[in-house]
Amino acid sequence: MAENARVRWVEHPEAWTAEADLIARLDLPLNLDQSKRNAFRPRLKELRAQARQRARERPVTS
Repeated sequence: MAENARVRWVEHPEAWTAEADLIARLDLPLNLDQSKRNAFRPRLKELRAQARQRARERPVTS
């Protein structure tokens, strides 16, 4: 992530309106809830499901 991720922020008095606008205009492949049109979405859902399953199957250590 350090090599590929970028973070930006902006102060906005009604951040939820800016968020909805950005989500509508941008292709955000990691936002499964709002990126239903992204071609990577089905694969990401599959990878996340596999990761959850592996986590459930891990032995609990104390």
